[in-house]
Order: sequence, then C-alpha cells, then structure tokens
Amino acid sequence: MEQNQRSSRALQLHPARAPILDLFNLYLGTTSRQKPDDSIREPPNKTQKRVTALNRELPPQNEQFLLDFEQLQSQFPDQEQLRAVTESVLISLVIQFSGHAPQAEFLLFALRKLHSIGYVHWDTFLPSLLSSVSSAEVSIGQGIQSVAAISSISLSPAGILPSSTPIPPNSSSFPSPNTTSPLPSVHVIGSPAQTVNEPSSSITLSPMKSSDVTCSGQLPTNRVNLPIRDNAISSLRHLCCKIILTGLQSDLKPVTHADIFHHMMNWLVNWDQRQHGIDECDGSKCWKPDKALIEWLHICLDVIWLLVEDDKCRVPFYELLRSGLQFIENIPDDEALFTLILDIHRRRDMMAMHMQMLDQHLHCPTFGTQRFLPQATTNMSSEAVNNMRYPPITYPSVLGEPLHGEDLAASIQKGSLDWERALRCIKHALRSTPSSDWWKRVLLVAPCYRHAQGPTPGAAFTSEMICEATIDRIIELLKLTNSEVNCWQDWLVFSDIFFFLMKNGCIDFVEFVDKLLLRFAEGDQNILRTNHVTWLFAQIIRVELVMNALNSDSRKAETTRKILSFHKEDRSFDPNNPQSILLDFISSCQNLRIWSLNTSTREYLNTEQLQKGKQIDEWWRQVSKGERMMDYMNLDDRSVGMFWVVSYTMAQPACETVMNWLTSAGVTELLHGSNLQSNERLMVMREVSPLPISLLSGFSLNLCLKLAYQMEDSMFSGQVVPNIAMVETYVRLLLLAPHSLFRSHLSHLSQRNPAILSKPGASLLVLEILNYRLLSLYRYQGKSKNLMYDITKIISTLKGKRGDHRIFRLAENLCMNLILSLREFFVVKKEGKGPTEFTETLNHVTVTTLAVIIKTRGIPEAEQMLYLPSMLEQILATSQHTWSEKTLRYFPPIVRDILNGRIDKRELTIQAWQQAEHTVINQCTQLLTPSADPSYVVTYLGHSFPQHRQYLCAGAWILMRGHPENINNSNLARVLREISPEEVTANIYTMVDVLLHQIHLELQRGHTLLELILKASTNLAYFIWTCELLPLDILLLALIDRDDDPHALHIVINLLERQELQQRVKFYLMNRGFPEHWLFSGTFKRTELQKALGNHLSWKERYPTFFDDIAARLLPVIPLIIYRLIENDAIEFADRVLQLYSTFLHYYPLNFTFVRDILAYFYGHLPGKLILRILKVLDLKKIPFSESFPQHINSSNPAICPPLDYFATLLLGLVNNVIPPLNNSSKLGSMGDASISSLRAPHSKTSATSQPGPTNTSEGQKAFYQIQDPGTYAQLMLETAVIEILSLPVSAAQIVSSLVQIIVHIQPTLIQSSNGLHGAPNGVGQGPVLPTSPSGGSTDSMSAGRSVATVSGINTSNFVSRSGYTCQQLSCLLIQACGLLLAQLPTEFHIQLYIEASRLIKESWWLTDMKRSLGELDSAVGYALLDPTWAAQDNTSTAIGNIVALLHSFFSNLPQEWLEGTHLIIKHLKPVTSVAVLRIAFRIMGPLLPRLANAHALFCKTLSLLLSIMVDVLGKNSQPSAPIEASDIADIIDFLHHVVHYEGQGGPVQANSKPRAEVLAICGRAIENLRPDVQHLLSHLKTDVNSSIYAATHPKLVQQNPMLPI
Repeated sequence: MEQNQRSSRALQLHPARAPILDLFNLYLGTTSRQKPDDSIREPPNKTQKRVTALNRELPPQNEQFLLDFEQLQSQFPDQEQLRAVTESVLISLVIQFSGHAPQAEFLLFALRKLHSIGYVHWDTFLPSLLSSVSSAEVSIGQGIQSVAAISSISLSPAGILPSSTPIPPNSSSFPSPNTTSPLPSVHVIGSPAQTVNEPSSSITLSPMKSSDVTCSGQLPTNRVNLPIRDNAISSLRHLCCKIILTGLQSDLKPVTHADIFHHMMNWLVNWDQRQHGIDECDGSKCWKPDKALIEWLHICLDVIWLLVEDDKCRVPFYELLRSGLQFIENIPDDEALFTLILDIHRRRDMMAMHMQMLDQHLHCPTFGTQRFLPQATTNMSSEAVNNMRYPPITYPSVLGEPLHGEDLAASIQKGSLDWERALRCIKHALRSTPSSDWWKRVLLVAPCYRHAQGPTPGAAFTSEMICEATIDRIIELLKLTNSEVNCWQDWLVFSDIFFFLMKNGCIDFVEFVDKLLLRFAEGDQNILRTNHVTWLFAQIIRVELVMNALNSDSRKAETTRKILSFHKEDRSFDPNNPQSILLDFISSCQNLRIWSLNTSTREYLNTEQLQKGKQIDEWWRQVSKGERMMDYMNLDDRSVGMFWVVSYTMAQPACETVMNWLTSAGVTELLHGSNLQSNERLMVMREVSPLPISLLSGFSLNLCLKLAYQMEDSMFSGQVVPNIAMVETYVRLLLLAPHSLFRSHLSHLSQRNPAILSKPGASLLVLEILNYRLLSLYRYQGKSKNLMYDITKIISTLKGKRGDHRIFRLAENLCMNLILSLREFFVVKKEGKGPTEFTETLNHVTVTTLAVIIKTRGIPEAEQMLYLPSMLEQILATSQHTWSEKTLRYFPPIVRDILNGRIDKRELTIQAWQQAEHTVINQCTQLLTPSADPSYVVTYLGHSFPQHRQYLCAGAWILMRGHPENINNSNLARVLREISPEEVTANIYTMVDVLLHQIHLELQRGHTLLELILKASTNLAYFIWTCELLPLDILLLALIDRDDDPHALHIVINLLERQELQQRVKFYLMNRGFPEHWLFSGTFKRTELQKALGNHLSWKERYPTFFDDIAARLLPVIPLIIYRLIENDAIEFADRVLQLYSTFLHYYPLNFTFVRDILAYFYGHLPGKLILRILKVLDLKKIPFSESFPQHINSSNPAICPPLDYFATLLLGLVNNVIPPLNNSSKLGSMGDASISSLRAPHSKTSATSQPGPTNTSEGQKAFYQIQDPGTYAQLMLETAVIEILSLPVSAAQIVSSLVQIIVHIQPTLIQSSNGLHGAPNGVGQGPVLPTSPSGGSTDSMSAGRSVATVSGINTSNFVSRSGYTCQQLSCLLIQACGLLLAQLPTEFHIQLYIEASRLIKESWWLTDMKRSLGELDSAVGYALLDPTWAAQDNTSTAIGNIVALLHSFFSNLPQEWLEGTHLIIKHLKPVTSVAVLRIAFRIMGPLLPRLANAHALFCKTLSLLLSIMVDVLGKNSQPSAPIEASDIADIIDFLHHVVHYEGQGGPVQANSKPRAEVLAICGRAIENLRPDVQHLLSHLKTDVNSSIYAATHPKLVQQNPMLPI
C-alpha cells in the first residue's frame, strides 16, 4: 500500500503531467490550465529544461491531436512513466466530461489514437477507470460540495460534476487507488490486479458554486438535486461502457474481463439503488427510469453480451447464472434486460437439472436403514461432524444445490412441493418411529418455547410442519379405527412419540389444539367418533409446557374449552374390553385433571364427567381396601381397564401399589458362599411375577415415568437387593415407551446421585441390565457408541486393578456386545487421539467388526475413509495380534492393505517364553506342586515380576504334562484371582501360544494330532469346568485369534462339542425360559452366584446375579467363531457348531443382524446347506419372509432363477412397508392416507394371504420390543428382503437382471394389470408430489408398439390394487424400492447393475436406429432425462428414463465409499460417439459430483471420467455419428463450471467461490484434446492465467506466475 502511494505521488509530481493536461484542455476547448502570470511548478530536477504544450485559442482539429501528442512525447525519455501519467489524466477527464457529448467523443477518439501508439494499455486503464468511477459515484451520491480547488485544472462550469471531498491546495490529484468497489457486491469473480496510477474521481473535480446547481429552488449547500445525481451517474456509466466496448475490440487479459464483468453486474443489480444521504421527495413518485438510465442500461447489456458471447467467451456465461441478476426485485420495464434474464433462467434451469437426481422429490428417508443422510458433511472439523445435526432431506436451490438449515426450513411455503415432501418425511417417521435421537437432530423447537439461541444449521422441519403431520397422523388413525381395524398398538406407539414431541417443545400446544379443532370442523367432523383424541391429550396433560398453557397462558380458557370439545360418547362400549373401558372413562380423567389445575376454567368442565369420576374412586377403594394385595397376574379385563383409568387420575397411589406388589413377597437374607466370611448381612427381595407387558402397555405415560424413577431409587439406592421381577418390570417399561422413557443410564444415574455407581452392587446391576436387556434399545436410540466410550473408561480403570474380575469381565462382555451391535462406521475413541483403552480381546473384535461393517455397509463419509488408517493404528498400538491370510482375504481391501504389512509377533512371544522359561518353571514348581506351601502364594504375588507372571498359566501347562492333577490347583486359582484382569488375559493368550507351540513340538516327536488335540482339550476343560480357573469366553477368543495355526480351531471345536459346555447351555436355556423375556409371565429363578459365574468370577463376591451367566457370555463369541471357521474353509465344522447352538443363538439379541451380515460378508462363498443352517438361527415364524421363499432356497434345481413375479412381489412389499407413502389426503378425494395405510400396514383385515407377499404378520403396528433387532418395522422388512436375496442359490447377475427387467418395463406392465392401456386417469392421485407433465416432449421416437412392451412372468392380477396406488404412482415407487434394495446388497450386485444398465442403454433401439434424425434423437433423450414421473403420468415412460431413475435411487442410498464403483457405468458405455449418449452419461453421473464435494480424490476421478467421454464425442480426432455444434451442449458447459466451483467451495456456491487449482489442472488437460470451438467455451477452466479468469484471479495460481501484473 505504501509503495502504491509513493508511486502515485511520483506520478503526480511528474513534469509531463502539466503539459499533458494543457494539451487535453486545448482540444477539449476549455480555458487554460493556469493564468499567464502563474508559474509552472518546478520539477524536482531544476536543471531539467522546462517544456510547455502548444497553445491555440480555438480547439484544433482532432486529427492534429496525435501529432501534437507525439511532439510532446519526444520531450520525455521515460515512455512508460509518460504512459502512466497519460492514463491517469485521461481517467480524470472521463469522469469530468462524461456528461458532455462533444468532449466525451473527443476523449473516445483520443483513447483510440493513444492506444494505437501504445500510450493507453487497456489492461491497466480499464480497471483503474472502473475503480475511479465507483469512487466518483459515491461522491456524487453524498453530494457534498467541494471546498477546495485544484488550481492546476480549469474547467468550464457546464462540464462539472459535484465533488464530495475537500482538497487541500497542496494535495495530490492522484492518490492511492481504491481497490474495491464501494457498491454492494453481488457477484465476485476475483479482485483484479490494480495499477498504481489509478486516480480518485473525488479529487479531480473542479470547484463548484451553489448557483451552478440551482434548479427550481435553492438546495442546501451540502446536498445535490436528485435528478442531477441520476443524470450524472447515467452519463458517467454510459461513457464508461463506450470506452469498454472500444477496449474489448482488443485482446484483453482475463483479469480485466473479470473486473469489467464484476462492475457491469454491480451496476445492473443495483440499477435503482438510492445512495444514502439523499433527500427523497415523495418516495418513488419523483424517481422513475428515464431515457438516460435506459441508455446506459442498454449499453451495459451490450458490454455483457460481448463478454459472454460464444465466439470469444471472454467471460463464461455461467457467471451470469450465479450472478443473482435474475433475482433483482425491481426489474425495469425494458425488453433487452428482460431478454437477458429469461435466457439466464433458461440456462440455469438446464444446468440445475444436472445437479439433481431424477425423482429427487421422491427421495426421502425410509428408516429402513441406518443411513438416513443424503449429503456428506463438508468443510467441518471432526468434532463438528460428530456433533452436527444431520438433515434427513435437503431442498434444491435454484442452482440445483442441496440446501438445509433453519432459515431454509422456515422459508418453505405451505402447500409447495417442498412442503409436501417435508410432510411426507415426517408422516413416514411418525409411522416408522425412528429414534428420539433422530427427531432431536432435525426438529426445531416451536418459536413460543425457544429461548435466545443461534440458528440451527441441521434442522429440516419447523414446528408448523410437525403440527400438520401430527394432525394428519391422528386423522389417519381415526379412519383406521372407524373402519374397525384393530390399531390400538398404533395408537400406543404414536402416543409415545406425541408425548416426546410435546415434552421437547417441538409442537406449539395451543396452536396444535386450534388447528386440530379447525381440521375437524372443516371437513373431518364425522371422523371423530371415539375418545382416542381425548386419550392423547390425557397422556400429555401433565407435561410442563401443557400445564403452563392450561394454567398461566392468556388463552387458557379458550384452549381448555377446545380440549374438552373433543370428547365423544362411545356408542360401542364393551365392559369387558380394557381399551373400551379406558376410552369410556378418559374424559372423566381429563376433567378431573383440569379441575385440579385451575379454578378459573372449572366452569367449562362437564359435570356429568366429573360425577362419573366418582366411579373410579369407588372402584379403587374397593380393590385397595383391607390387607389383600391386588394380584396383577390374575386381573380380569374390567380390572385391567379400570387400573389403566386409575393410572390417569391417581398416578401416585397406582405407582405405590405396583411397587408394593413387587415387594410383596418380603425379603430374605442372602447366605454367604463358602469362600466368604463376612459379618455384613445382605438382604434380597423374594421373587414375584413381573407385571405383564399387556398390563403395562395401558398405563399412562405419567405413571410409567413415576414408576421408572421409583424403581431406580429402589434398585440402585435401596438397602435391599431388588428381585428380578422389579428389574424385569423396569426394563419392560423402557421397552414399551422408547421415546418417552429412554435415559442414558450411566449419566442419568450419576446426575441423580453421584455416589450410586460407586457401589459395586449398583454398578453390577446397571451393567447386567445394559448387557442382557437394553442392548438393542441403545442401538435403536443411536447411543451405542457413547455407551461404548463410557464402558471403555470403566474397563481402563479396572483392567489393572487386582481382584475385580467379575465387574471387569462383565464390562468387557458388554463392550464386546456394543461393538458387535454397531452397524455403521465408528471411531474407537471419543477424543479421537492416542491408542485405544481396549483390552487385547476388544481390539480384535473391533477390527473384525470394522471389516464386517465396511464390507457389508460401506463407509458413509469421505472424512471417515481418511480417518480409517490412523484409527487402525490406534487399535494396533496396543495389540500384539496379526491376522492370518485366510482372514485377510475376506477383509475389505481398504482394511486389508493397512493390515497386510503387520509383523507377526508370535515368534517373539515364543522366544520371550523360552528365555523366561527356566525362571518361570522354578517359580511354578514352588507354587504349583501338590505339596506346595499355601503361604508361598503371598510371596509370589509380592515378589514376582509382572513379565514373569504373564507366563504363570503357560508354566502350569508345562508342569501338568498332560495330567492336571500334577499341579496345585488351589494355589493357581488363588493367584489368578488376586492378579489383575489384564494379567489374566495376558496369561490366557500366552498359554495358548505356548500350548500350540508344544503341539508342534510333540508332532515332531511322533505323537498323533488327534491324540494331542484331545489331550489339550481335556486339560483346558479341566481348567475351565473342573477348577473354574479361567473365563471360557476369553479362552475361546484367544484360540480363534490364532487361526493361522492349523490346530487352534480344532481345539475350539473340541471344546464346543464337550458335554460340560452342552450341559451348561441346556441349564441356561431351562432357567431362562423363552428368548422373548418380556412375554414371560412366571416367576424368574435366580441362579446361585457360584453356579452362574464359576469360582474365578464369583470369588469374594456376594452381590447376586440377575441375568449374568457363563453361558450368556458366549452369545457374542459363537458368531465370531462361525466367522473364523468359514474364513478357514471349515464349512463342516461351522455347520456342526450352528447345529449345536442354533437354539441357544435365539437368545442372542443381535441374531437377525448376525444372519444378515454373515450372508453379505461371505456372499458367493457359502454353500446352500450352510445358508439354510444360518437361517435357522432365526425364529423363522416371526420373520416376514415371502411365501414362496422357502421353495426357492430349497429348489432341486438351484440354477433356475425365481420368476419375475417373486422379485416384483418383493419390491411391492418394500413399497408398502418401507418407502414413504405418496398420497396426501387433501389431494386424493376418496382415497386418503388411511386407505393407503391400511394396505401398507400389517393389519389383519387387509392381508392378502392368497398373494405371495408377506405372510407372517401380526395385527397392528409392531411395538419396538417386538422388533428390537433390527429396531423398526421398515428395517425388518428391508433387511428381510436383503436376507432373501442373499440366500437365493442363483448368481448376482441373474438377480440383478430380473430386477432391472422389471423396472425397465414397469409402467406398461402395471397398465396391463389395471386392465387398460392408459390405466387410471392422469388426474387421479396427481398432487404436488407428482408434477404435471411438461409440454413439448416428443414421443415420435417412441412408437406405441415399442414403448408398451410388458414383462412376462409377472402375475399382474390385482398387483396395482394391492398397493393402493395408481399405476403411475406405483411405477415410480417401485423404482425407488428397487434402488433402495440394491444399495443394501454387497458390491457384487452393484457391479452387475452397472453392467446391465450400460448394456440396456447401449442397446436402446432409439439410440441404435440409424434412421432417426439428430433432432428427433435429442428430443427423445431430453424427454427421457426429464423427471420420469412426468412420463409415468403420461404413460410414455422410457426404458432409459427408468434406468437413470433406478440408478439415481440407488446412488442416493449408497455410502460414499461405494460411489467409486459407479465409474464402471461410464467405462461400459464407452466408446461414446453421440451427444445423446454423452447427455445420458452426464445425467447419470452429474448429480454425484455435488455429493463428492468433500471427497476430493473421488471427485477428481469422476470429473476426469466425464471429461474423457466429452473428448470421445467432441475431441479433435473424434468422428461423431452426426454433426454436433458446440452450442448444443451449453448446459453441460455451464454444469462443469458450476460443479468445479461447488467443489472448490465445499458446498453451495458463494459469490467468492473459486475452483481448486488442481481441479482446473485436470480440466485443462482434458480441454486440450477438445475441438477448438468447444475448447474456448471451457477455456476458463484452465490454470493458464493468460486465458482463464479463474486462474488469473486465483491467489495460488497468481503466486505461481510472478510475471502477471499486480
């Protein structure tokens, strides 16, 4: 800056300045620069000869100017300095004389002449001129009168513009340049390099008098008349544009073009801007566009058209698309500007099409998968990513970019397509019940409940949307109820979510009541026939926000009256139906509650209902009088219903009654074990039966909350150990209302009482509940990872602590289960840095789980792929394990490559053992001989080295010599109990290594393998079962972790087949009852502590077990053994283990996920017999398999693919149960949401058992406790379909071919099924979700004979009617369902999909028909690539349109890692020789590029692939099938510009967005191979600063080109 000021100062003092000004004054016809007696300022060098310009009294002819200037020029040796001075003088004169035509014309003439001899450089002159003009406009707008004059310049009054800045007499005429425009910037390409001789117009103006601006009256001396200001600005801009047009005749630098464009756009966007400080007269009436303004607007448009014209492409037309010009609020009535704006809109819409997927308005979370997120996070730290509220849906901007956020959600207009899409998502969520964590991420708190806080960037739905969707769901449930469908379970599930939304302030209660009442009044008054709505209000009436509304809100009286108006007398009252009794009395409950809330609203209460409440009191007095305890296990239906009623009126007495029942059997003293001598008494509640879930389901949520808190106090803070019945009842409550009652137990209990978890008994109970009862609940709520982090801290604290084996092993088993329960990528440390705190066992389980997740579900985000290597290093830093080649071959490549180079440390382990063996054997001899002194145990523990203690079990193994009785087991047991759990784990792993090493040595000595395996198994069984020295689960894991030793798995099989373990498992099954513990109605039996856990874990322990057991610890281990056996090709052994333990695995809470994942992980490697065995792990009666599925997997001829009817029915099941429904009741007439829901939901009245669809369905919506794995009914249906596909004995290619064949011809097939070529009328079901079709789409190339080809093999009878949709709607949803299903399958299916899609596109008859004209082909392709739902409604859908829609539905459900495989489509489409196929390729791949904005490598690879096919079609050496004009692909050109800016910004393009230099380099290399006419349209997407405006304004590239003028 200082250097610029010094340079500017030097120009001001340059001796040539005065004569140049004199020369211009002479030709402009103004007075002399100075008076005769004034002397010219002496130059710095006084010896220099003084020169003056010629002086004539009359202006000479213009033609003489150049001769005079050249005469002047010859007097100065430094020509470059002279040029700079000349330019600065010209700029000041342009500003001064812009309003005077003759002088302006001369200045234009002079500029042309001076440029011809090199004394005006446009690249320096024009940016300086534009900057000075901007400064001048500010001065004009301020209108402040000049108080000083520049004595060296004398101008005529007629040519004066007002000046705003006082100039001291000695000040310079050319201060430092103003490098930025003062006008608000709407669009910035880049700040151009400025020159040092840029003048400020505000100080080149001559003085003016107040009389000079006098018009009809006097103005204040510091104001300027508004018309004068406007005319001055118009004249200045007009002349400036003329000069620019002259300059554009030359070849200017890109940076100059960018600067010109920037200023022109600022002028246009702000054409009607009034500068601050102007006194406006009578608003807008005194200010209208005049002729001068229109003239400069037109010439400004001429400049813009010249900049963006295709022939030169000085600036890409794309810059107009992102300029915001089309959104100016006050468009002048001017045809030229309107034409430009229309052209911008047209090209913008075409470009935006490439950014959006086909059927994007149908893409919506299905809640059938964990991946609810359509868009990757961008430009965010890992912490921000972890805490970000992800959007479930995004809304496309005008440029096609996906947007979300609070401001956007609030701006969506009710009734718009985006509004309907949001409601579709929320309503599907209300049906599918995703976790409360999902709701919290996406919802906004209602405005009336919000406190001061910033915007919520991840929010997608407003409280108004939630309110409307909730009302729609209520209406839907009422319609189902009125149709006599048993949907009580649906009401219960909905009330849980409704309570959650109200409690968290997501719905404005008062507004909700108003809108619900209005909805009934407007058209649904006949729907409200029951008291279900009153029951819903009774559920939430004790919520704090609701009580405030009814007690202290100004509208409380009106709101109370409205709530009471929902009461309906039940005409079908059944005194023996608990639900009917509850609904009959619920109005009384509500009246009684409101009566107790507020005395001022009692006048609105129903006296009859208040009197009816006395019946409740009377019943309660009767059942609670005396000492007889209410028997909850033998209540009749009336008593059940009445107790439900009591839960709404007298929650506290009801709560106390329940607690009394659970403690009614009294307490007993827990006897000490044989190992304990303690004076402390431990009292335990005697067992009773837990409350049945059928009774609990009708309790008010208020009572459920009270019970949960009361039970927590009793279980965790009480002096008496609770019985299993109380714990089980507590668990059932949490499972019944997962939204309302969920709490993160460790933090929740710590907040209630920080001392709770310091009690060993309380900690053990919490861990048992979490491990054996609530594992699936935490996964459903998305809290498994946080719980894993918390448990890891517990493990880290305990693993080095001596003697705490029980709680440590329980926490370790829980952590193992949590890791195995995860279904999406996770980080192993919450903080993300440093080695893990896992044990050796957990490290192995973590790597295995990551491998399974990545291979079967992919990595969702690019950041996670970058983080994976460092995370694996975190795990391996504390792990000694290596993975065998057989295991690694099944690992996904990204994991395998990292682990491949890991050094096997087991040889080092054996060497270390051999070095320490002598010392260890000596110690073990003293400790473990049968006659060893027991007191030596204390000596050993106090004086042995830790590195020697890890070999204790190995030493014992050596001393046994095959005979366990050779060692002192009691001493060994004492030591193993006294050392830390970490040391026990190390002992087990070391013993396994030594054991296996000994087997190899014995084999060399001639012993048989069978003999050695049997001996090893017998000795280990003695350790485990006879002496109970070691935990079996850890030993088995240690053995399978050594699977590269051929004998390890043999020992595992032997141990699993031993009778001791079989008997133990049978004992467990006998004591535990059915796997569905929530249905058990008997009395639980508590297993004695020592029998349950063995001596090693129960020693020194007194606190009894609840659900913990040695056998139960094996539930997560057996699936890992199955994995390891299959990896090692031990198929027969895997089959045998599954046969032995399939019933036992029914108790595994994650068995459904295990089956799905193992089929996907080993897809293509499992024999049919083993697949059938794996399926038997499930309780097949409870899984909604297709009716024909068993016959297909048991087919005698597995090579035959199932018929298309099977696959079509599978897709229809997904449409009806997973895909969000389309219909909106306000748009459907007689067919509303309720009718659709009745067809979709598994209600008994609507099931069609004659069809091959789902058969194993129950009445009503399934509660969470019925489908804990996978968690929601949508997930169950989708994952069941995945299991079916993976189990079929046919190839992936056959399955994909069948699915694609259905989709390609889906519409004519459905039309045929609806008994008419045209199906239902287009108007039916045609709402905002399916827009009306576009006009002008050519169907000439799609003759009826070809376009209506149907699919044979589908039983089309009643196919459409079974869905509840029109055939047009169903065809679109089947495409969505197929894409969703394929995205869940392994990558083998994806490869086949890409191959099949490419083949069908290439073989499309209207692409291969040489008789079709180019225009006809383009029209057909364009129609196919519009949203195919339009074509579906016109019954003219095309195969290619359906394929692209299928691919886009598939892409939208893929994790980011798997998107790399999409490149196969383009590779199989090559060679591309027509624009039609080029457009198809861009239409397929284009929408992926925005999603890859934060995956730079994949973005670049995809972009390179698309550019390569452009070169195939439009390359220098390409020979297209028909002549192609560059203008034919203008939309693709615009799209390429936009997407590189999107990636450079990492999100939606901003005014200052710039492409990355490396992306420009990729584009530049491809552009070099294009035809010249296409090259120059893309010339700005290069790194050449001399041809690209982006390169010329890119800081990185400018820095690399120091010769570029700055």
